[in-house]
Amino acid sequence: MRAVWFERVGGPEVLQYGEIEQPVPGPGEVRLRVAASAFNAADAGMRAGTLPIPVVLPHVPGYDVSGTVDAVGPDVEGLAVGDAVFGFLPMERDGGAAEYVVAPADALVPAPRSIPLEDAAALPSVALTAWQALFDDGGLVAGQRVLVVGAGGVVGKYAVRLAQRAGAQVIATASPRSLAAVRAAGAEEVVDHTSVDVLAAVHGQVDLLLNLAPIEPERFAALVALVRDGGAVVSTTAWMPTPDAPARGVRGATVFVRRDRDRLAQLAALVDEGELTVEVGRRIGLRDLPALHEEAVGGGVSGKVVVLAAEA
Repeated sequence: MRAVWFERVGGPEVLQYGEIEQPVPGPGEVRLRVAASAFNAADAGMRAGTLPIPVVLPHVPGYDVSGTVDAVGPDVEGLAVGDAVFGFLPMERDGGAAEYVVAPADALVPAPRSIPLEDAAALPSVALTAWQALFDDGGLVAGQRVLVVGAGGVVGKYAVRLAQRAGAQVIATASPRSLAAVRAAGAEEVVDHTSVDVLAAVHGQVDLLLNLAPIEPERFAALVALVRDGGAVVSTTAWMPTPDAPARGVRGATVFVRRDRDRLAQLAALVDEGELTVEVGRRIGLRDLPALHEEAVGGGVSGKVVVLAAEA
């Protein structure tokens, strides 16, 4: 089967494209004929050796995946050959940047029916990150106020929509190019962080501060003043500590996305109900994935990119 993999960590040049052996599912596993995988920054971090995920080399990237069940191993219930599914695979195992991938059955759920199966690969880890940051770690409930810093990215727009749908008042920061998209996602107030001081622009305190941006630690710490006593600060920027204010009962938490089958099924249902829009910026073929990693090193990748397993 065709795949992209690396046998040593390093720059994008370590990625190889070609033929490898097709995997066979074991107990509790299924094999997918991959429709698509999705590129995430963590894929680049694992390839570069800067993200401490214990991958076994050689490694196939692409832990977000969608596809059709092609084979079922022993002791699998609830999935059958032909089922259209998607999921967030264990990051240390081979991913979906291939024509086939073996996955734990409990990592997969039925794919949304209202969008192309390929596009479903764009949803799992980013939408789970937003959900877990807001509700599981942030404890957000209806009627509260949340400030989403860096809402213009993919996770940010999901966070805005999910918070607004849950009955929270959403204030968000974004750059000029994403102000309209963040407002459309459901933010009541959108602050252009490139032209105004966020501390001065946000009036009143918030119950939850969610940071998704690579801001300076000193600036992040200053924003904690916007959080009410007893509130929470949650961040996805794992390379720096999440600030808190124990004297005021403000707790801090750093999110690293966790697999959650039940939450993923709920997200799929929201897509089919028209409550959540799956964002896909680009679709590329497997052979173009190394070039995408080069692009990420050169200045970042904007929008969500899905990697199609079927080559044109």
